[in-house]
Amino acid sequence: MITEIKRWLLDLGVSIFWAEVLKLFIVIGVVFIFSFIANWVTKKFISAIVSRIVRKTTFVWDDILLKNKVFHRFSHIVPALIIYYSSPFVLKGYPEWISIVKSMVYIYMLVMLMLIISAFLKSLNEIYMMNPASKDRPIRGFLQVINIFNYSIGFILILSVILQKDPSYFLTGLGALAAVLLLVFKDTLLGLVAGIQLSANDMVKIGDWVLMPSKNADGIVTEITLHTIKVQNWDKTIAMIPSYTMVSESFINYRGMEEAKARRIKRSLFFDINTVRFLTLDEINELKNISLIHEYLHQKLNEINQYNKNLPFDPQKPINGRWLTNIGTFRIYAQEYIKSKEFIRKDMNHMVRQLPPTENGIPLEIYAFSSITEWEAFERVQADIFDHLMAVVPIFYLRIYQNPTGNDFAKLLKLH
Repeated sequence: MITEIKRWLLDLGVSIFWAEVLKLFIVIGVVFIFSFIANWVTKKFISAIVSRIVRKTTFVWDDILLKNKVFHRFSHIVPALIIYYSSPFVLKGYPEWISIVKSMVYIYMLVMLMLIISAFLKSLNEIYMMNPASKDRPIRGFLQVINIFNYSIGFILILSVILQKDPSYFLTGLGALAAVLLLVFKDTLLGLVAGIQLSANDMVKIGDWVLMPSKNADGIVTEITLHTIKVQNWDKTIAMIPSYTMVSESFINYRGMEEAKARRIKRSLFFDINTVRFLTLDEINELKNISLIHEYLHQKLNEINQYNKNLPFDPQKPINGRWLTNIGTFRIYAQEYIKSKEFIRKDMNHMVRQLPPTENGIPLEIYAFSSITEWEAFERVQADIFDHLMAVVPIFYLRIYQNPTGNDFAKLLKLH
């Protein structure tokens, strides 16, 4: 057929040189058109047959393979095979060109094979992410390492085709380039080691709330890759943290709080030290009307009276014995108040403790755990506790400490 095309051109009066050139162009064009049609037919076959079969199955993994075009990419191999096997006939008499065309087909098929493996690895990660265990043991980083090897081996094979060298020639030369490779792939190697450590020690997983101030990260882990860990902050910004940083630097993971179904309340009220004093008997009797501390005051007064019985004690001068103070009574009230809340975990530490005095007054710290862990609801119930405690402070003849403001100085100046 090819000879007949050349004879036909010669019959048309075309010179021998141009008849040979036009013959090659016509035959090559026919091969490429045929290859294009074969590629189109293969894609249609995959779309019509394979897609229909995949959609009828109850499995999900084949739908993911289809979505990521793993099957479609096989269609590119068909035209490559047509060009490869037709080249000896089309380029008969041109052995150098046959070798070049076959080399180009090799390279094309290697590139397509790398893309197919890459798409398959992507699909494998999506299939694995459907498993609940993926939150604890993500494999995306490991698949990325495999993909790097996929492209590295493909690159070596492409070089061997271009330079017409055995692939082992390049592999033996890698030893001499080890130092350069370590420098080039430093982040990749560090990320790989960090990924193994993070996974083996269960340090972080998708869905964890992490806090890493040095990287401006405070939010939920949304993605774990070979090189980076993506954190969506509460303000909807995205923080990208290198994987090895999570191993080499400190960070806080709130997973324990979520698993325990408890969130800590740890906040202090600061009292003006000048308002701390003993309570009078009338004041104690007034405070007995508070139901939360009625029983406490009754028992405490009996205990104090028993203790002071043999002492020269006068309630007007309580320094000579034991007596109730306003801040101590308020501390007991605060303790009973947080215990009365149904959302406070009674099986975990809960207390109201007095901390050492500071230049800002005497701190009284509320330390407890709430069964409400959702951020907005937690902040609401925590605020409710302190709203109430601050409101009842004057009932105990105390005053919350705050630094003097401009209004305070203005009032002072008016008095003078």
